[in-house]
Amino acid sequence: MTRGGHGAGSTSGRPGTANVQLARFADQPDFGTLTWPDREPMVALNTMLATDGAALHVPTGLDGGIVQLVSLSGGQGDFHPRHSIRLAKGARLTVVEISAGHGAYLLNTVAEIHVAQGAHLTHIRLQDEADTAFHVSTTYADVETGGTYDSFTLNLGARLSRTEVHAQLSGPGAITHLNAVQILAGSQHADFTTVVSHTAPSCSSRQTVKNVLADRSRGVFQGKIEVARHAQKTDGYQMNQALLLSPYAEVDSKPELEIFADDVKCSHGATVGELDAEQMFYLRSRGIPDAEAKSILVRAFLAEALDAVADETIRGLLETAVEQWWERQKA
Repeated sequence: MTRGGHGAGSTSGRPGTANVQLARFADQPDFGTLTWPDREPMVALNTMLATDGAALHVPTGLDGGIVQLVSLSGGQGDFHPRHSIRLAKGARLTVVEISAGHGAYLLNTVAEIHVAQGAHLTHIRLQDEADTAFHVSTTYADVETGGTYDSFTLNLGARLSRTEVHAQLSGPGAITHLNAVQILAGSQHADFTTVVSHTAPSCSSRQTVKNVLADRSRGVFQGKIEVARHAQKTDGYQMNQALLLSPYAEVDSKPELEIFADDVKCSHGATVGELDAEQMFYLRSRGIPDAEAKSILVRAFLAEALDAVADETIRGLLETAVEQWWERQKA
């Protein structure tokens, strides 16, 4: 889907995309059953104003390959895409969602995702909006028995952004990974919020969120793991790490566990620090300029998070976006 011209969703040429049933929200409106417009004001706004988006369905046992959803804005206005992604039993799909543009505008996206028994969805987001834009993304995912929802978000742009994910592990053995990187400068503010609901036994969730904050930017992580009383053998983990490149940058971290079962393995942690002075001295003593030395250390800090993206081509796309962000800071 393209924004500004509101074209149809585009699919990559990777093998398997012929197995994806693709429709436009405008032609087949599907508001789903997982969203909470009565609780979430931005979801309510999207529900009222949504006019376009993508509806993707992969039938039982098929590999849908890679599908790209691209949103581009060339001016002012509000945009409210609505996406529906459904994987039947044993299906596989990779969705790469890219948003960018220029001007002052609001992008308010809502997505509902269903991952059936044994299915596997990889969901990659690259948010590189204009510095004067506002970006809100709310995703609801339901993962059934033995299914996997593997998500990675890279937030680079927008004056103010919020990425919110509600993942429910509703069948035994379900898995979710909600990983993210936020790289901010100037007066940018980015919020990454997740709620993982373990409502079935023997499920696992992993969250690693890294922030790199320069100038007067502010990063926020709010991560909550909920474990129902009957969700025994739950394995939940979340980690938030922040690297501050300026004494004026700020990070707010709120990892949270709400556990009602008694046979679980859940943990969370948070670290905040700055660039290692000795490592900077070592690099600069070898003739490496200050800006490049910082870039090397930041890339090393982010390597673990980016390595979680298994597809080399997609990981290369994300790494290129990070490099371009650094080049913009030098300009």
